[in-house]
Amino acid sequence: MILNYIKIAFRTLLKNKGYSFLNIFGLAIGITCASLIFLWVEDEVSFNSDFEKQDQVYYVPTHQEYDGEWRTFNSTPGPLAEAMKTEIPGVLRAARTKERDFLFAVNDNAINSSGRYVDKDFIDIFSLQFIEGNAEDAFNNPEAIIITQEMAEQLYGENNKVLGKVLKVNNADNYLITGVIKNASKNITFPFNWIAPFQRYSNGQEWMTGYGSFFADTFVELSPESDFSAVDAQVRGLLEKKTDESGSKAFLHSIKDWHLRADFENGKQVGGRIIYVRLFSLIALIILLIACINFMNLSTARSEKRANEVGVRKAMGSGRTRLIFQFITEALILAFIATIVSVILLFILVPQFNLLIQKDLVLGLAKPLHIIVLLVITLVCGVFAGLYPAFYLSSFKPVEVLKGLKVTQGSAIFIRKGLVIGQFTISIVFIISTILVYQQIQHVKNRDLGFDKEQLISIDVNGTMIEKFSVIKQDLINTGAVTSVGLNNTGVLDGGNNGSGLEWTGGTDTEDVLISFRYISSGFLETAGMELAAGRGFSENIAKDSASVLITESFARLMGKGSAIGKKVIRWEDSYTVIGVVKDYLYEDMYGQSDPVLFFNYHGEASFMYLKTNPEIATNTMLSKVEAVMKKHNPAYPFEYSFVDDTFNAKFKSEQLIGKLSQLFALLAILISCLGLFGLAAYTAEQRSKEIGIRKVLGASVSGLVKLLSKDFLKLVGISILIAIPMAWYGMDSWLQDYAYRIEIDWRIFLVAGVVALLIALVTVSFQAVKAALANPVDSLKTE
Repeated sequence: MILNYIKIAFRTLLKNKGYSFLNIFGLAIGITCASLIFLWVEDEVSFNSDFEKQDQVYYVPTHQEYDGEWRTFNSTPGPLAEAMKTEIPGVLRAARTKERDFLFAVNDNAINSSGRYVDKDFIDIFSLQFIEGNAEDAFNNPEAIIITQEMAEQLYGENNKVLGKVLKVNNADNYLITGVIKNASKNITFPFNWIAPFQRYSNGQEWMTGYGSFFADTFVELSPESDFSAVDAQVRGLLEKKTDESGSKAFLHSIKDWHLRADFENGKQVGGRIIYVRLFSLIALIILLIACINFMNLSTARSEKRANEVGVRKAMGSGRTRLIFQFITEALILAFIATIVSVILLFILVPQFNLLIQKDLVLGLAKPLHIIVLLVITLVCGVFAGLYPAFYLSSFKPVEVLKGLKVTQGSAIFIRKGLVIGQFTISIVFIISTILVYQQIQHVKNRDLGFDKEQLISIDVNGTMIEKFSVIKQDLINTGAVTSVGLNNTGVLDGGNNGSGLEWTGGTDTEDVLISFRYISSGFLETAGMELAAGRGFSENIAKDSASVLITESFARLMGKGSAIGKKVIRWEDSYTVIGVVKDYLYEDMYGQSDPVLFFNYHGEASFMYLKTNPEIATNTMLSKVEAVMKKHNPAYPFEYSFVDDTFNAKFKSEQLIGKLSQLFALLAILISCLGLFGLAAYTAEQRSKEIGIRKVLGASVSGLVKLLSKDFLKLVGISILIAIPMAWYGMDSWLQDYAYRIEIDWRIFLVAGVVALLIALVTVSFQAVKAALANPVDSLKTE
C-alpha cells in the first residue's frame, strides 16, 4: 500500500517537474538555513559543557555601587576564596586565579601561551584529567607548572614524556613540569594552556591579602546537597561582613550562564548572547515557514490541473483519507529530496559560513543528533507544507470535476494571497533590519573617539622593553616608519585599572566616583592622538612630574567651576597637582560615556607599547623595519603586534554578527519568496494564455500585457510593505533601546526597502509576463 502511494507520488512529481523543482529548491534553501543556524546554536550552547560538575561550579563576580548605580566586574579580592570555603558550609572548594601570558622556551623552540596561576582546588573544581602526573602531587613543588597536551606537543614534539622537565619562562624563571592534562574544549569561557600555583604569583605581596584590591578570578564548587539560594545569600553578604561597607557584593554565577547570560545592568542579569540564540532560532523557523508557504501556494494554485485526477480517483473508490495520505506522501518525498539537496549545499556552504561567523563548525553527519535533527526538519516541513494542500485537493467533488465544471478556489485564492503577503512582509522586515543594523554599527564606528586609531599599532611589553625603552623609541623613530612611541599600563580601548576613594580640590561626594587610572610615558598622548584641552603634558623627565597628574575633561568637571590646572588630587594620602586636562576619549563601552581618567607619569609597569606609524610608508615595509628594531633589542621574544583599528572593530563582534546574518537571511528569504512568486506568475500566465492570445490578436501591446499580469502581484507586495513597516519599526526601535549611543530611524529607510521589494517582485513576475506576452497567440487559440 505505502509503496503504491510512493510510486504514484513519484509519477506525479515527474509529470510536474517544473513546479516540483521550485518546491524542492525552496525547501532545500529553508532546510539549509535552519541547519546552519542549528550548528551555530549547538556551538553556542555547548560552551563549558565538557566540565563534569555542571550543577556545582560557579564563578564569583562582584556588583559594586558607584554614584547610586550598581556595576558588575569580573574580579574579587584575594582572600575572598578562602573566606567562602571556611565560613560558608555549602562551599566545598574555592580557588583564586589570575590570567597571564608568558613566553615559554625549550632550546630554540619558543611560544607565547596564556594560562593561569591558580589555587590547588582549581584542579578538582574543573576535574582536570591528567595524562602525566597526578592531581594529588602536582602542586607540591612551589615551582610547579601543569601544561596541556597541546602545549607539550608544541614545545617538545609528539609522543614525548615531559614530566620533570624544566621550562624557561620569559627567559628568566624556571618552572618544573609536574603534570600534563588533556586539552580542554575550545568552547570554554576561561581558557588556559597551563596552570601554576597561585602562591608564585602572589609571592607575599601585601596588597593581595586585603579586601581593598579586586584583581582575582574566583571559582567555587558547591556541595551537591547545598541549597544554592542560601549559599548565594551568604556570599552576597560576605564582603560587607569583612569590610563593614555595603558598596560591594559578590555573587554566584553558574557555569551554565558564563557564555550565554553574562550581561548585567544595575546589578540585574539582563541577558547576553542567549538573546541572539533565541533570535536566530526564531529566524530559522521563519525561513522554514517561508519555504513551506511556497509549497502550499504552488500546490493550491495548481488545483485545477489535479481536479480531474481527484475526481477519477474518488469515482473509482478512493476515500478522502487515502487521497490525503497520497498528497502528504508527495510532500514528504519532496521534503526528503530537498533535504538531500540541502546536505549537498551544506557541504559547500559550511566552510563559507565559518568564515562569516568566525567559528569552526562541522556538519558532522556521523553524529546521531544531527541526523535526527535533519529527519525532524524533513518530516515537519513535509507534513506542514503538504497538510493544507492535501485537505484542499481531497475536498473536490467528483461529480462537479468530471462534468467539467470549474473548481471553485475562493478560499484557496484568499489564503494564497495571504501567504504571498506573509512571505514578502517577512522579507521586507529583513531588508529594513539589515539596513538599520548596518547604520547603527557605522554610526558608532564613526563616533569621535577622542583619539586617533588609524596608523596606531599596539605591541605587548615583555622582556627588557621597559628598561631599553628610550633606545627602542629612538631607533624606531630613526627608521622613518614610526613618528612617535608611547607606553601605557592598559590597552587604549580597555577599562583597565580603576578605583574610588580619591579626594580632590573643589570636589563633593568624591568617595563614590569610579576613576580609571593610567600609567603612561610622556609620549603616549601624542602617539595616541589625544588632545589637551588645557595645560601641558608630561615632561620626559619623570622626576620632574612625579607628583603631577593629567585628568580628562569629565574629571575636571567633577572639580567644580574654574580651571582644574593647579588643583590637587589625593590618592592613598599622596598629593598630586593637575598640570593638564585631556579631552575626553572613549574606551571600554563604545556605546556609552567612559569614566573619568587620571594619568600618572610612570611607565615602570607598562603592558603595552604604542607606535604611531608613518602613513607614507607601505605597511609591509613599516612592519619589517619595526620588527628589525624589536628583534635587535628584545631578541628572545617573537614580534607580535595588533592594529588598534582592528581591535576597535572587534568591539562590535556581536553587532557585526547580527548584521552579517541579517544580510544572509534577508537574501535567503527574498530568494525563497521570489521562487514562489516565479512559480505563481508562471502558473497565472499559463492559466490566462487564451485571454492573453485574444488580447494580443485585438491589438494589446506587450507592455500592456505585462502590466495586466503584474499588477495583481504588485498589489500584494504593496500590502506587504504597509504591514512590514510598522513591524520593522517596532522591532528595531526596541533593539536600539539597548544602546545609549544610537541612530534615529529615518523614514527614508522604509521607502528604500519598499522600492527594493517592489523592484524584486516586478523583475520576478515580469520574466514570466514578458514570456507570455511574446508568445504566438496562434499556439494558445488554435484549439478554440
